Amino acid sequence: MHKTLTAFSAAKTQPSFDFPRLERLVAGNPQRATWAHFERDGMSAGLWGCEPGAWRIAFADDTDEFFHVLSGRIRITDEGGLAREFGPGEACVIPAGFNGVFEVLETVAKHYVFVKRGEMG
Repeated sequence: MHKTLTAFSAAKTQPSFDFPRLERLVAGNPQRATWAHFERDGMSAGLWGCEPGAWRIAFADDTDEFFHVLSGRIRITDEGGLAREFGPGEACVIPAGFNGVFEVLETVAKHYVFVKRGEMG
């Protein structure tokens, strides 16, 4: 099987668009765009962009996300009220099982990597 690199800058991926589910919406109704450049064996990676707004997030117990902000600014607040902001050049991991609020303060673009694990032991 021929293996090849997935260079995001050369990808011709078409974006998919969505909005936060109404029951999770906290502020605004931001349009989100996802360019899923790579998906295989429980891992996905690509580019994600979003307009300002806020919604509640609830991560599955088997899925972590790494992201790196390219432009814009976000704030993530956990269930205990601890808020962290991330801007250009900053990165974070949202762990499996995380619950909180995701807020886009300034239109954001970020690279993301989701890792979904098999059965947790």
